[in-house]
Amino acid sequence: MLKDVTVRSAKPKAKMYRLFDEKGLYLEITPSGGKYWRFKYRFAGKEKRLALGVYPDVSLADVREKHSEARKLVAAGKDPGEEKKEAKRQIILNSENTFEAVAREFCEKRKHKWVTSYSTAMIARLDRHVFPKLGNRPIKDITALEFLSVVRVVEKSGALDMAQRLSQAAGQIFRYAIATGRAERNPVADLRGALEPPVRKHQAYIKETELPTYLQKLENYDGLQTKLALRFLLLTFVRTSELRGARWDEINWDKAEWRIPAERMKMRDPHIVPLATQAIALLEEIKKLTGQWDYVFANQHRPSGVMSENTMLYALYRMGYHSKATGHGFRATASTILNESGFEPSIIERQLAHAERNEVRAAYNHAQYLPKRKEMMQWWADYLEKAGNSSKQN
Repeated sequence: MLKDVTVRSAKPKAKMYRLFDEKGLYLEITPSGGKYWRFKYRFAGKEKRLALGVYPDVSLADVREKHSEARKLVAAGKDPGEEKKEAKRQIILNSENTFEAVAREFCEKRKHKWVTSYSTAMIARLDRHVFPKLGNRPIKDITALEFLSVVRVVEKSGALDMAQRLSQAAGQIFRYAIATGRAERNPVADLRGALEPPVRKHQAYIKETELPTYLQKLENYDGLQTKLALRFLLLTFVRTSELRGARWDEINWDKAEWRIPAERMKMRDPHIVPLATQAIALLEEIKKLTGQWDYVFANQHRPSGVMSENTMLYALYRMGYHSKATGHGFRATASTILNESGFEPSIIERQLAHAERNEVRAAYNHAQYLPKRKEMMQWWADYLEKAGNSSKQN
């Protein structure tokens, strides 16, 4: 058997030579002076060699422990060389399949379906709250308690909504990891009920009984383009960002439809807004103001751009609706009245362009509901016209 002094004092020669210990363990000395530990063994009838490290990084005592473990593997019918390769492969896989790597890949894959602001916000939240603590961990090894400890910090700060959003995002990432073979389960699912639910604050909106008064105030508002924008927003109950970005080439006058492309929609699906006769008449009036430009609601100071995001909101403030109504709130106004008036919830939801979980069903509804949606939108325009007329009589 070798002694440490023998290993330490071994000098290089013109040719590589070996110093043997026992049971296949030996030290290989190269002409350049390198000293490499090797284990010669037989597996499945073949002679093999296993690298066990470099002296002096791996001492004689250390290599004997490694040698002993390798011999145990052979005795158990396992090839220590293949076991070592598999361990290296797992290290590489784990480094490539960390939570952060999978999360960024998931976000990149979904980017074309999300609006830019949503994608940016999701990565920013993960980067701030999750990546510093769990980013380098193999995603398959993360437990429910580990993730809970991360979102608990956010929850204790009072950001209950943020904690909820982080959990939802992580749940999506784990499901993606499972689908792509990088994880076996979603630990976030085990946390249901563990976090304090956020207090939801709904957008302020105008109630049915308040509509006549609002319509009268809007009629008397002196900013023509802003007034027309608010009227069109109420007629179509789209999101304010969708209205502000409306282009004249999206209007199909023959079919009386406004077709909003997928890239401008929150859920990245194209959306059709049937235009009632009142909406068409309103567009014809707007066209006299902005028809020469690309945008329906062009910026008055920079016509190549869109109306400022605060224009309509500040108009509502000036009419006395500060904290009482928002542009987004008109969606709630329309939804509430239409539901109470007996329209099918599925048709209302489709017109609101809310997310459809089943893509096949979404495509079917897109075509199937359109005639009913046209009827509903005309009913809604007629309803608003009657409410406006009643305000004039009072």
